[in-house]
Amino acid sequence: MRTLAFQMPDRGGGPTGPRIRVGRPSRRVRTLLMTLGVLAVLGMAFTMFAGFWTDWLWYRSVHYSSVFTTTLWTKIGLFFVFGLLMALAVGVNIWLAHRLRPPLSAMSMEQQSLDRYRMGIAPYKRWLLLAITSLVGLIAGASASSQWRTWLMWVNGVPFHQKDPQFHLDVSFYAFDLPWYRFLLGFGFAATILALIAAALTHYLYGGLRITSPGARATAAATGHLSVLLGVFVALKAVAYWLDRYGLAVKSSDFKATDNWTGLRYVDANAYLPAKTILFCIAVICALLFFATLWRRTWQLPVIGFGLMVLSAILIGGLYPAIVQKFQVQPNEQAKEAPYVQKNLKATREAYGIDGTKVSDYSGTSKTQDKATLRDDVDSTASIRILDPNIVSPTFQQLQQIRNYYAFPTNLDVDRYTKDGKVQDTVIGLRELNLNGIPKNNWINDHFRYTHGYGVVAAKGTAADPNGQPVFTESDLPSRGDLGTYEQQVYYGEKTTTYSIVGGPQKEIDYSDDSGEKTTSYRGKSGVNLANPINRAAYAVAFSEPQILYSGAIGEGSRILYNRTPKERVEAVAPWLTIDGDAYPAVVDGRIQWIVDAYTTTNGYPYASRTTLGDTTADSLTATNNSRAVVAQQNQVNYIRNSVKATVDAYTGEVKLYQWDTQDPVLKTWMKAFPGTVEPKSAISKSLLAHLRYPQDLFKVQRELLTRYHVTNPTTFLTGSEVWQVPDDPTNKSGNAVPPYYLSMKMPDQASQAFSLTTTFTPNGRDNLSAFMSVDAQADSSDYGKIRILKLPTSTTVDGPKQVQSQFNSEQDIAESIKLLKGGDSDIEYGNLLTVPLDGGLLYVEPVYVRGGGLKYPLLRKVLVSYGDKTAFEDTLDQALNKVFGAESSTTTPPDQGTTKPPTSSNPTVQQALDDAQKAFDAGQTALKKGDWKAYGEAQKDLEDALKRAEEAQSKAGKPAGGSGDKSSSSPSPSGSPSPSGSPGTG
Repeated sequence: MRTLAFQMPDRGGGPTGPRIRVGRPSRRVRTLLMTLGVLAVLGMAFTMFAGFWTDWLWYRSVHYSSVFTTTLWTKIGLFFVFGLLMALAVGVNIWLAHRLRPPLSAMSMEQQSLDRYRMGIAPYKRWLLLAITSLVGLIAGASASSQWRTWLMWVNGVPFHQKDPQFHLDVSFYAFDLPWYRFLLGFGFAATILALIAAALTHYLYGGLRITSPGARATAAATGHLSVLLGVFVALKAVAYWLDRYGLAVKSSDFKATDNWTGLRYVDANAYLPAKTILFCIAVICALLFFATLWRRTWQLPVIGFGLMVLSAILIGGLYPAIVQKFQVQPNEQAKEAPYVQKNLKATREAYGIDGTKVSDYSGTSKTQDKATLRDDVDSTASIRILDPNIVSPTFQQLQQIRNYYAFPTNLDVDRYTKDGKVQDTVIGLRELNLNGIPKNNWINDHFRYTHGYGVVAAKGTAADPNGQPVFTESDLPSRGDLGTYEQQVYYGEKTTTYSIVGGPQKEIDYSDDSGEKTTSYRGKSGVNLANPINRAAYAVAFSEPQILYSGAIGEGSRILYNRTPKERVEAVAPWLTIDGDAYPAVVDGRIQWIVDAYTTTNGYPYASRTTLGDTTADSLTATNNSRAVVAQQNQVNYIRNSVKATVDAYTGEVKLYQWDTQDPVLKTWMKAFPGTVEPKSAISKSLLAHLRYPQDLFKVQRELLTRYHVTNPTTFLTGSEVWQVPDDPTNKSGNAVPPYYLSMKMPDQASQAFSLTTTFTPNGRDNLSAFMSVDAQADSSDYGKIRILKLPTSTTVDGPKQVQSQFNSEQDIAESIKLLKGGDSDIEYGNLLTVPLDGGLLYVEPVYVRGGGLKYPLLRKVLVSYGDKTAFEDTLDQALNKVFGAESSTTTPPDQGTTKPPTSSNPTVQQALDDAQKAFDAGQTALKKGDWKAYGEAQKDLEDALKRAEEAQSKAGKPAGGSGDKSSSSPSPSGSPSPSGSPGTG
């Protein structure tokens, strides 16, 4: 009986105190509470169902339901498998610790205080065990489900057929296998630690572990149990040491040669690598000692072994590599590191597709003395684009918006179109829907009546009319011009960010012309059908818009369109792709197609240095327009391929993915994971191929890498003597990198012009030019993707973009002319500063725009040209080139510069105002030539008044002054925008 007095009050309920009766709520209250609870549960359930159901409906509507199901089932599978494993790991060890509890407990204050807890949880042990295991299982399952990409890449991985130089394993091991093994290892550590904590707490609660009680601190059963768990932990640590050996090939470290250095260095190969191997062996022995406690029942040897492992990790894994670095590497760093730098150079250039870069020496100074020959060479070397797509959007808006509920993107795009058998660079934009401009905002107008934009507006990239306005090749509403007949309704676009409900009883506004509003009803099969009441309810919940459920504007045939920007549609159907920041429109086979470049990336290419996409793709345009930023900006990658070209139909929203890089193993892996989602390259039509181009974001990543990796000599790389930088944009004060420019031109080794993407480099910390870089951007060219770099000598100084811009601004004649252009309330805007290699030298061309007077949109007024030590600032490109070279072109005819007679208008009030404006403009030019500044000022005032009258009269008529932007009816230059040397225009 004395022995029984010390038996643990486990498993029994123990004495209970006096019961206190608490009044129960009435039946009516209980019924109400139960009803509210059921309704709340049903509401939450339907909310979850609505999100799931609308996603399924959307993927089915775009015919990519396999992406939804594959992703969903993969997440569900990972959730249940790893959630169950974690729950079992914790639950089994709690159960085992409870089963191994001692039958008796020592009489002590510690055990007496634990008695209360043991008695308290005794009736609820099973429920508590279920709650704990469910909680850890849910957390582990949710964490595992986020690894669906890692799982799919591991299970579908294909070989690269390239081996790393250290371990001679295929690159696929690092790209596809190692990330999954690391996840499994991390999961194993988490499961072991949680199981160890849970087991230790259970042993302590039931007396298997004691802190202050007399006698042994742990029972033999608790010792054996916890030792096995510690042995598992140490065994996992041994596996971690072994995997760390391979991880050295993809490890980033600080190294003065470059940021984000990746791969082994001398100290890694000669200190860390053997250290990891030694630590692996020590960890295995230590784990065996822990397992041996099942028989020895003592922790003495395992604890000693664990202490030695920790000490070895400090000495072998930390101190020894530091000694090697200090006394072996630093005294002779270049010789020690050179072989490893060579491996990094090779791997990085391969991983970013810059290994085929052709670097040629370029003198930077002209060889030809015959200026007339040079002048003729300009026309054959480049089709110089003086219409800057990043400046003229407000001009398109003013002249071609037509209605306030249309808008153009902030930055227009450059494409190529053929006319009369000749390909010409074209600036293009879509007239997209602008809900901020509709007459009255309400639910019906925003989502039923105003649903789409209308038409393409395009202009020659190499010309402007005499008034500085674009020479439109496609204009008016409906749009007409050189592009022929095509479906003009734009239901999907970069500015279309809200949902629309179309195709039902409510008619949509199609467009407006002189005869009034035209209505339409969507005929496409895009979107999700809302005739089903379940669908309507689901979307009412998903969009938090109850009117969707009961509105009479929704009926038979109604369809809801959402996810309407090209980038988000492509990202949704291919979540494994990284999307380029600049989708661009093209008219292809009678339809407007958005073309989207997409990339496959990995962070596991051995020895290839890493880059952060958001940093390397940033420039002066992304700083002011976030929509041009690359998707997944924070992604760190060390391998990238433009493996997919995607299209999104502007009318139907249809998304098509085309395999572009047929050799990319990452794309092949994803095509195995999502079969049937990517069409073969052969499916790309010739008409679409003509509009595909080399993507800007890939080019920006490559140029950033080439600031260091243009060299192939490890010694030169280590010294950093030839490090370049991408210059800041000199045309504005953003302080960000100059963007790359599309331009049709030929490099010195090319026989003819090719559509190219170009940029410049300057030495690190200096402003003179180091190199010029271009890539053949023409998708149907045999040289597509070939990167060429013209490297300038370091012994001579050639002006870089910033210096050329400074030279433009500092020359007295140019400065005076710019001062005149800024007269009144006008502002100067510098267009893209284009660089063209020409006969050993470099030709710089920069359009200058003036925004002023009553119209407040930029017009091309001047062209800056520099070549060698000659600079010109003239009204047209031809005039500036003629002045710089001292000769006129004999090989080209003057391009279309518009009419020189006063513009005409069908509105008498507008016409009178335009006539007055023309007279004031002519009077100002006459006064300017005579130097009569008083008369010039009066003429400018008259010009401004006339333009304001024209704009007001035209606004009342529903069109901008000048009549829809047609070049034959465009207004003269605005006030404050004089041209000191004659009527402005360009060639």
